[in-house]
This record gives sequence, C-alpha cells and structure tokens, in this order.
Amino acid sequence: MKIGLYFGSFNPVHIGHLAIANYMAEFSDLDQIWFVISPQNPFKKKESLLPDYHRLELVNRSIENYPKIKASNIEFGLPKPSYTIDTLTYLKEKFPIYEFSLILGSDNLKNFHKWKNNDLILLNHELYVYPRPGYNDQEIKLNGRVHLINAPLMEISSSFIREAIKNHKEIPFFLPELAYQYLKEMHFYEK
Repeated sequence: MKIGLYFGSFNPVHIGHLAIANYMAEFSDLDQIWFVISPQNPFKKKESLLPDYHRLELVNRSIENYPKIKASNIEFGLPKPSYTIDTLTYLKEKFPIYEFSLILGSDNLKNFHKWKNNDLILLNHELYVYPRPGYNDQEIKLNGRVHLINAPLMEISSSFIREAIKNHKEIPFFLPELAYQYLKEMHFYEK
C-alpha cells in the first residue's frame, strides 16, 4: 500500500488542506493520505499553536466520513522538534509493508535542500508536489522521485483563518462543519 504523508501543524486544518488531500487520494497513485499533525515544525514559531490533541481532533472531525484519509499522531511521541527523516524512519520500522511518500507544496519544495538528511529522504521516498500561490512550478527540477501534481491552486491559509476568528469574523465555509463547530465551542483563536 502506498501512503502519502501530508505533514503540517494544521493550525487549524481547513478546506484547502482537505481539497489537496482529496485530490491526491483520487488523482494520484497514492492509496491513502495520512495527515501527520506536527507538534512543532523546526521552521515555525510555536506561538498561537493549539495543543496537539485539539489539532488532531479538528482533523479527525474533518475527515471522519472519508476512508482514504487518516489522521496520524505519530509525531506526538517523537523528540521535538520534529524532523521528517526521523518520522519516516520510525514509520518504516513500524509499518514495513507500506511505501511512504511525502506530499508537499511547491513553497516547501523550494526549501527542501534545508531539510535534515534531504538527500536520504529523496533516495528512499517519492515527493508529490502540489502548486502554491506565488511559486513557479516550472522551476521544479523533476526526476523519477519528484512528481508535480496538477492539483487546484489553494490560496487559503491557516493564518488567514486565525486572523479572521480573532477579528470576530464568521467563516463557517472555510472549515468542515464539525471542525468549525468544535473550534467555536472551544473558543479557539479568539484572542
């Protein structure tokens, strides 16, 4: 089974993330997509980051009726900050029969050379790259391990959602209904 790992803080998960995951599940050769909720991205500050289990719950509520997408808390028990190579090594040991690939935006691919052991990642795993606003996909160097997926261009961001909620905007169509209800009940991002 070929698993696409979609890493992120998902702070919060939104319809853009879900549309990309859905597209990858239906229009690539990946059998399943796993949202890997990262406790701490080495390239991001931890400010305004919801606790891990709340972000996991938001993802679970968002995907509960779609069996091709799963939520993974695999990084919660690993050393922080989370490095992709360490997570991949752990997953390969835990699930040796699965083939793991990475799903990332063209914005992240631009900085891929800065990732810990990026050469080892590329040697052992395929990358599925989706377009991001402001990044020229023609500059992406393709080889047998990097696949440019012509997914819809998503201009929505988690920071936009956090800012909108902080400014008391009602944005129920930017998240799945159950996730939005949970976010409202818990008063996340209101301050």
